[in-house]
Amino acid sequence: MEETTHSPSEEGTIQVLLVEDDDRLARLTSRYLQEHGLLVTVASTGPEGLTEANRHAYDVILLDVMLPGRDGIEVCRELRTRSDIPIIMVTARGEEVDRVIGLETGADDYLAKPYSPRELLARIRAQVRRARGRAGPSSQPIQAGKLSLDPRSLRATLDGKVLPLTTYEFALLRVLAERAGRVLSREQLLDLVKGNAEEVFDRSVDVHIFRIRQKIEEDPRNPKLLRTVRGAGYLLASGEES
Repeated sequence: MEETTHSPSEEGTIQVLLVEDDDRLARLTSRYLQEHGLLVTVASTGPEGLTEANRHAYDVILLDVMLPGRDGIEVCRELRTRSDIPIIMVTARGEEVDRVIGLETGADDYLAKPYSPRELLARIRAQVRRARGRAGPSSQPIQAGKLSLDPRSLRATLDGKVLPLTTYEFALLRVLAERAGRVLSREQLLDLVKGNAEEVFDRSVDVHIFRIRQKIEEDPRNPKLLRTVRGAGYLLASGEES
């Protein structure tokens, strides 16, 4: 495992865990990110990645799918049982089904190889901004019926119960809550959460909505709070309607 020294750094420095078994790609990626001011630690297997993620509080994890020991899907699934750290899946497999599996497992974003280092850097910064509560212009608490969101702490509660949301799920629920009672299309949602055009594919929003419903609905198959408006998009109930 290659690692940088994690001494106290100036506020705003992004610390990245890169879990990648391709030594050459790991070196090139690390060098590029470090040249742009990021601190990077590299793990080359699934078990090493889990150990390192549990040892240190990183800002974001770049996680390859095809890893020795344990694959990235397994690693992501285990991390999500105890952490909401932003996870970007990085893999050579670009089929939609693989992207959907990664998102369903709990990843916040997905980037297929070969990728542009500049795009990777932009996505890392976007995820960290969300996680640090700087994804939108307002930091005031948001209330939509029994749902409460605090953008400063990225804390969401429903009827007083804390919801275990990832950073992307929080960002998506936030834009819906800010516009509760209004229908938002997939394209509007992607734009409002600052989605990159290259990460747009038909089921990405649907997968995140599905995951949010598992956490906020009594019966996710018959949603009352986060509704689908056929042919139009999604609507979060404002609390003023039945």
